[in-house]
Amino acid sequence: MAQLSVVMLALFAQMERTYMLERLSHAREVAAAAGKQVGRPRTVTDEQIRYATHLRDDEGMTLAEIAAETGIPRTTLNRHLPARPEGAASA
Repeated sequence: MAQLSVVMLALFAQMERTYMLERLSHAREVAAAAGKQVGRPRTVTDEQIRYATHLRDDEGMTLAEIAAETGIPRTTLNRHLPARPEGAASA
């Protein structure tokens, strides 16, 4: 009987998690439709990304050099920098 109770509690927990994810998804859609920002605010501006892209593609700087120049961590640069142009040499 105790095992059945545990299984029933797990079932209700899974159902509640499913409903919670549906409510969260709906709330995000409503907020996005209203023009509100959804999620964590960005720490890097579009201007900073353009400058970092310029340093990488035109100046030939490495990500470590760009990170030191701009103060943006390398992991953030990897996440936000667009792909290199076709045929561009990489380090």
